[in-house]
Amino acid sequence: MRLMRHDLMEILVCPLCKGELTLTATREETDEILEGSLRCEACGETFPIEDGIPNMMPPDLRDQ
Repeated sequence: MRLMRHDLMEILVCPLCKGELTLTATREETDEILEGSLRCEACGETFPIEDGIPNMMPPDLRDQ
């Protein structure tokens, strides 16, 4: 399984508006981001990264 890596930032966009994402990493190992967030510059939505997996689900569907 591939975890969230810095090089994925080249292809990831906001699933809501297709805007550019900014990475904030709070825990990393080698080139893998284990904890952090992705924030859309266009719409302001934030997507969490937990256990190396970005949760790109719309906010209203995350907790279901």
